[in-house]
Amino acid sequence: MENIPEYKGAQKPLLWRGLGRLSWLKNKYLFAGAFFLVWMLFFDPKDISSEIRRWKKFGELESSEQHLIKKIKNTRSELGELKNNAQTIEKYAREKYLMKKDNEDLFIVSTPNMNKP
Repeated sequence: MENIPEYKGAQKPLLWRGLGRLSWLKNKYLFAGAFFLVWMLFFDPKDISSEIRRWKKFGELESSEQHLIKKIKNTRSELGELKNNAQTIEKYAREKYLMKKDNEDLFIVSTPNMNKP
């Protein structure tokens, strides 16, 4: 038999002491799982940052859709009024298209925008 010295406690060589603490690094399933997790979080086409951007864009599109639905509803009600009332047609033509009668003068008064720099 070979004469291998037995080490007790802190007397083990440094290399032998480290292997006990790092033995979990030898686990191939842990490496595969960590690699998969890193790949899915950062390198995949559907990674976290892309998903967050998509959700923000989705929220913006939903709010835009709600705004457009309200606008369509208002336009349809305005169209219904225009089809039924001649005075509404005249009012609409004067306000939107700046039309006037032959014996009238048209003055356009605009307010200055304070928001412009």
